[in-house]
Amino acid sequence: MKKNKTIPELIWQFFCSVKLAVYTLVLIAATSIIGTIILQNGTQQQYISLYGEAFYNLIKVFNIDDMYHAWWFLLLIVILCINIVVCSIERLSITWKIIFPKQLKFNPERFRKLKNLETFTIDKTFESISKDYETFLSKTVGKVIKKQTESGMVMYAEKGRWTRIGVYVIHSSIILLIIGALIGGIFGFKASLQLDEGATSDVAFLFKKRTPVNMGFSIKCNEFDVKFYDTGAPEEFRSNLTIIENGKESFTKDIRVNHPLRYKGINIFQSSYGTARLDSVVLDIIMLPDKDVTTKTIKIGQEIQLPEDQGLFKLEGFLPHFDFRGNNLGEAFVGRITQKDGNSFQIALPTKFPAFDKMRKGIFAFVVKEFEQKYYTGLQVTKDPGVWYVYSGFILMIIGCWITFFMSHRSYFVEIKKNKTNNSEISISGTTNRNSQGMKLEIQKIVTKLKDK
Repeated sequence: MKKNKTIPELIWQFFCSVKLAVYTLVLIAATSIIGTIILQNGTQQQYISLYGEAFYNLIKVFNIDDMYHAWWFLLLIVILCINIVVCSIERLSITWKIIFPKQLKFNPERFRKLKNLETFTIDKTFESISKDYETFLSKTVGKVIKKQTESGMVMYAEKGRWTRIGVYVIHSSIILLIIGALIGGIFGFKASLQLDEGATSDVAFLFKKRTPVNMGFSIKCNEFDVKFYDTGAPEEFRSNLTIIENGKESFTKDIRVNHPLRYKGINIFQSSYGTARLDSVVLDIIMLPDKDVTTKTIKIGQEIQLPEDQGLFKLEGFLPHFDFRGNNLGEAFVGRITQKDGNSFQIALPTKFPAFDKMRKGIFAFVVKEFEQKYYTGLQVTKDPGVWYVYSGFILMIIGCWITFFMSHRSYFVEIKKNKTNNSEISISGTTNRNSQGMKLEIQKIVTKLKDK
């Protein structure tokens, strides 16, 4: 009568199934393809525009917009991990008995029937070669087991039993890689940060979502420097950064492309740069009738009295791109003139065209004389707490693959038969758990060496 299995036994049987591993891997591969086709971390408007409102609702229900962090995708990864662990444990008991047998045994008849059996006759007596062959096997292979037979003696030696554990090393590496990826995906982040020279921030912004993430410390950009080729292309850009924690400066370091700053598990990379928003300008105010010039330094938001009681001027802001009749004139300051009669109008002062305001043909004109050009540094801020698990997994993977593909468990059999004459008949064969052709060549080499003994 068949015994009914308990619930724990049924669960164990479910997870030790090889089919489960295959199905799980297929599902992970298929859903990963979906994740590359469907836009990730987009806005609601983008999804509705691309896929329609009905499909957008389905995307939100199953978190397909952030698929690699979706609960069901993480569940598939966890199932795969459990499956690998359970399958390894299930089969490890058998492998363990092979690696660590209570007593080494061998069947001479099995070795006599092997295809790689090599036989030769040597013109020496049994007594003179048996000790030499035993010494040779013990030095080149390992411990030798001897058995006396009616016609002489058989010897058995083996090496590399432990190499059968190589597959479990690979299983462990896969689990470490998955765990590292999970930890990095759940607890890590990839964000960006723009800092003007002199600015400080303890918050970066996640890519695509643009949600803020607190770094646990502040970064101050002391200075940004960029060098250009003669063509105008950037040759090198460098940021001088200071880490500030608990109100105290921890250290200062220059970072460049491919030379990041690392602090408390967070990596800070130099990724880009740009022109920072200008906050002040030195202007020449020219009274056009008599060419009288008044120089003023004005900050954004500041209002000044114009010469000869012509009214007020307020510097309202700065535009990175100023459009004039369909042409982009680049960066420009924007101000507002309020005349004595109360009328006001806005003017633009492009930095690349200092005398641009003279075209207005008023009583006076503004000329951009001087301004301090500042830059902002674009930083990529990443955190991956699972990276050491991934590194460990790769190291174990290399070790496991080396053991599995380049090492093997090998058994060697030597039989010495006494002849009626003063010579001996030698038979040599062997087994291996992989690369049988290589084992055949190894037996031939041993034959050549033993013939010289």
